[in-house]
Amino acid sequence: MLAAHLVSFFFTKLQEDPTKKVDRFLYAMRLHDDQLEDISARFQAEMKKGLSAESNAAAAVKMLPTHVRSTPDGSERGQFLALDLGGSKFKVLQVKVREGMGIRKGGVEMEEKIYPIPKELLIGRGTELFDHVSESLKDFLQEKNINLEKTHPLAFTFSFPCEQPTLNQGLLLSWSKNFRLRGLQGKDVVQSLKGAIERTGGMNVDVLSMVNDTVATMMTCGFDDQRCEVGLIIGTGTNACYMEALRHVDLVEGDEGQMCVNTEWGGFGDDGALNEYITEFDRDVDAASNNPGKQIFEKMVSGMYLGELVRLVVLKMAKVGLLFDGFVSDALRTKGKITTANVAAMEEYKTGLKNTRDILTGLGLTPSQDDCIAVQHVSTIVSFRSSNLVAACLSAILTRIKKNRSLRTLTITVGVDGTVYKTHPQYPKRLHKVVRRLLPESHVRFVLSDSGSSKGAALVAAVAQRLASRRKQVDETLFPFQMSQEQLHLVKSRMRADLEAGLKNKNPSTIKMLPSFVYHTPDGTERGKYLALDLGGTNFRALLVNFKKGLHQNTRLYHKIYTVPMEIMQGTGEELFDHLAQCVSDFLDYMGMKNAHLPAGFTFSFPCEQTAIDTGTLLTWTKGFKATDCEGHDVVNMLREAIKRRNEFDLDIAAVVNDTVGTMMSCAYEDPECEVGLIAGTGTNVCYMEDVRNIEKAGRKEERGEGTAKGEHYQDDLTESEKKQRDADAQRMCINTEWGGLGDDGSLNDIITPYDAEVDQNSLHPGKQRFEKLTSGMYLGEIVRQVLLDLTRGGLLFRGHVTEALKTPGIFETKYLSQIESDRLALLQVRSILQQLGLDSNCDDSIIVKEVCGAVSRRAAQLVGAGIAAVVDKIRENRGLEHLNITVGVDGALYKLHPHFSRVLHDTAKVLAPLCNVSFLPSEEGSGKGAALITAVAKQKQQM
Repeated sequence: MLAAHLVSFFFTKLQEDPTKKVDRFLYAMRLHDDQLEDISARFQAEMKKGLSAESNAAAAVKMLPTHVRSTPDGSERGQFLALDLGGSKFKVLQVKVREGMGIRKGGVEMEEKIYPIPKELLIGRGTELFDHVSESLKDFLQEKNINLEKTHPLAFTFSFPCEQPTLNQGLLLSWSKNFRLRGLQGKDVVQSLKGAIERTGGMNVDVLSMVNDTVATMMTCGFDDQRCEVGLIIGTGTNACYMEALRHVDLVEGDEGQMCVNTEWGGFGDDGALNEYITEFDRDVDAASNNPGKQIFEKMVSGMYLGELVRLVVLKMAKVGLLFDGFVSDALRTKGKITTANVAAMEEYKTGLKNTRDILTGLGLTPSQDDCIAVQHVSTIVSFRSSNLVAACLSAILTRIKKNRSLRTLTITVGVDGTVYKTHPQYPKRLHKVVRRLLPESHVRFVLSDSGSSKGAALVAAVAQRLASRRKQVDETLFPFQMSQEQLHLVKSRMRADLEAGLKNKNPSTIKMLPSFVYHTPDGTERGKYLALDLGGTNFRALLVNFKKGLHQNTRLYHKIYTVPMEIMQGTGEELFDHLAQCVSDFLDYMGMKNAHLPAGFTFSFPCEQTAIDTGTLLTWTKGFKATDCEGHDVVNMLREAIKRRNEFDLDIAAVVNDTVGTMMSCAYEDPECEVGLIAGTGTNVCYMEDVRNIEKAGRKEERGEGTAKGEHYQDDLTESEKKQRDADAQRMCINTEWGGLGDDGSLNDIITPYDAEVDQNSLHPGKQRFEKLTSGMYLGEIVRQVLLDLTRGGLLFRGHVTEALKTPGIFETKYLSQIESDRLALLQVRSILQQLGLDSNCDDSIIVKEVCGAVSRRAAQLVGAGIAAVVDKIRENRGLEHLNITVGVDGALYKLHPHFSRVLHDTAKVLAPLCNVSFLPSEEGSGKGAALITAVAKQKQQM
């Protein structure tokens, strides 16, 4: 009854516009934008599932890593053989990628020969197929007079789903496209090919890569358009690939860079994700296929099935009387009688209706004009649905790329191949329009692959060869920065020897070992208000520090920072110290303490020779300072004279200290075991508590009774008990090592690279502070720039383009190392940093820049760690201990801000000083608080 009712209903509609009845009949195939957005969202979820190691096994969209890590950059060159196996015929090619042609200039020449595959081989044993392929390859080599003795790199396009552990391995997951070979599923097809080549004999072939046709399409188009990072096939089958951030590809180790992922999107819907969009015609096609329940999406969109979908719709409409007056021919009932080529012909702009009539007549039908219009409309709806579904999934891929890169607008190219896209007259235009409608803020360009997948496979091999060659050259460049344990032990022993030499009066040492006349670390009884003045760079800091009662009690600290202009830094000494006095005056006004006669400590972070705690003769300027008439003068007296010239306030400058000593004292206030201070920032230095008996350059003065500090000098009229107490109190003195000079005598030449030598030659003081130039923040960025410049000149970076920015000394500041090496920073952000510096990089460039930064900063941290090991081992041996527990107080941006510097330093010190348990305590208030503490300690000792 229902069937009769339907027939009656449909007959009443026969006089309608023929397209409207088709629209009603196929309403489920007409997808609107909200449905397409829903499908796109579902596909995004399937992609995420396929990328995850936890859910990949159950994922319908396999998201297979291809191990293709880069698209062409135009520098690829060489000659390659290519095999293209993916249908009833296969191709053998010789591909020449010419050097120097570059992007958009062609540069690829190909010779090819097509070999048919006998039908019996498509359903036979896998070994038989590969033997046929190998014999054809040898035939090609002989026909083209290609040298059989020479080793030829070969690229293999294999257009079936494979899991790839490496670029030249492929484990076959399943056959498709009417291939039903035995004995290969789950096995490495590259190994099968190699085995066949060995059996054939007489050839020397190295299989460099195996790629899917989709990946090869992307690479082919990428040779002409560097923005091409997506490959799309819409032909007999369908698939897509794209460049995914490696950090999201769980199935491959590593998180740097990107990798092409072969989505195998034909399986979308195999888990039921598309059930509500599947029509009865789709179910009929699936049921009659070779693999029911599999490749659901492919069966809805690809050329193998579009013609069959149209035939089933037309057959059903004829059966219910909507077409051909209800007549159904035998041909119309026969599977495969309407092909995808017929569908394309029916939609031709001018000849479409005539073509439709001819096709239907050929099926034994006598169509009316309305029948022809209706069948043509069926073809349009079926093919339009295909392009809509492809657009929805492609927009999902593009959306993912956009999110990965945190872009507001995505500009990208999609490389396309396949007979449907190439031969269907309306398909490309429809696809482009829908993609742009779904992604209105993106600029998507579609490029047709002009040379098929074979050229792309050869380019994959060429890229692999280029990357391997580049990898080798980059590794060779960075190898000198790799410090072996033997080298680090040598640095430690050289540091130790120079520490010992610097403590003696005779035999000049590159390490100054300057006595600080600081004999005590804080004991927690320090109280009162102290002024601290801190000059160490382009800023001058004034602080008021109020020490409360008891150890670890709250310390009140007030400070103000003042800039030291370049003209002051490099002017006269009088101008510099007048500027400092003016800053102090302003600070005292700010604090309302202009009339207070405060004890003050002066942190002066430049090499000084001290004969007392409150005197310091400047040995040499560093850090860009060049003020005249300062070197060889007492900087405390120069500050006192400047204060007198102002005649506004008075200060009791009780101590002058290096910032390193100040850091140690600041941390010792928190941890009594802190007896070492380390600066790892713009500059580098170490101080530590040395046994007085070892300090010859200070010891003789003490023996003569010459002054150290007011009230703390050694007087001959002390009683014996007072002398004993004095000796007990003064068993140790803090030594400011000024260890940056290690290597000034050539002792580090065996680890100094040409890049270090270039940085040294271009510095203010060539040949000086060699250790500092290997380890401090002032120089690390410049070392990196020199390496990048060399790599670029060698064509290994930035496509060999040496920009003015890259040639500019100092542009690559050390802060960029900290940013670039951050584990949280994606490569896209690294590219953004490089772009700010005028360096236009791609993903591969960003990886290399990050490696260079890592090599330079790691070496610096290891060298500092070796130096610390030398210092703490010396302290342990001084005290005759089998094991030493000690804390190092640390300050400096390199230590505090660089993501890996501190860890590498700690690890190195631990390995090189195994008998010392070294803790590291970052200074919270820096050397300014330390200067105040030294002043407080000195004042307390005066009062004893």
